[in-house]
Order: sequence, then C-alpha cells, then structure tokens
Amino acid sequence: MDITVYSKPLCVQCDATKRALNKAGVAYDVVDITEDADALAKAKSLGYVQAPVVITGEDHWSGFRPDKIKELAGVAAA
Repeated sequence: MDITVYSKPLCVQCDATKRALNKAGVAYDVVDITEDADALAKAKSLGYVQAPVVITGEDHWSGFRPDKIKELAGVAAA
C-alpha cells in the first residue's frame, strides 16, 4: 500500500505522525508541501488546510491521528 505524508518543516503534528508511523513499522513517503506546489494543491483539493495530510490507498486525513495510524499498522501486519 502506498502511503504519502504531506508535511512541512517545524510542524509538531507532522513530526508526531512520522514518529508514530515509524514506531508502527509502516512504510511511507514524505512530501514537503513548502517545496512542492503540486502536493500543496492536492492537499488543498481534498479540503485540507492543516499539515500533515496523510493519503493511503483508500483513505486520507489531516493532523495527528493515532487511531488511523493504528488501523494502518493492523493492515500492514495482515
């Protein structure tokens, strides 16, 4: 499953999300929305104005969501 984290520098929620994904053993790609205008446009097109924006194969959300990360870890383990 492809997971992308749209992040920005000095973002507490972004760092917390990446730490939780790492701890759960979930592989992901990081895109810096301050350097990639297309990525920022994609996040905004989904209705988000807060980083991080996490996009998985069938789901997406904004902010630090331990519940969603736990779901991803369960799917990755299965």
